[in-house]
Amino acid sequence: METRLHLRLYFGDIPFGPGKAELLRQIAAQGSIAAAGRAMGMSYKRAWDLVEEMNALFAAPLVTTERGGASKGGAKVTEAGQAVLAHYTALMALVAGQGAGHLQAISGLLKPDAASNP
Repeated sequence: METRLHLRLYFGDIPFGPGKAELLRQIAAQGSIAAAGRAMGMSYKRAWDLVEEMNALFAAPLVTTERGGASKGGAKVTEAGQAVLAHYTALMALVAGQGAGHLQAISGLLKPDAASNP
């Protein structure tokens, strides 16, 4: 059975984890909140709500937008957004790397049929 690691940070009750990190990556790649949401299989409204939540949480916005429709509008991940994403990615790598032995030890304590029992 594959062991996966998900790291979710909580700032009060507001989480920042793999979904928001991927949304930032997709906005940077796609240049659009709508396109990023589509790439992730989520609605534009959900993607927009997550961007608003992130922007309200941090001292500087993580994503900026420009109005103008398909030809002139778009979204960009700001320097602050790039920094948050870089730190989150580094933290994930640190936990995965230094915690690999612990993850393996926990996996070794699973029942042999744990993969088939939800």
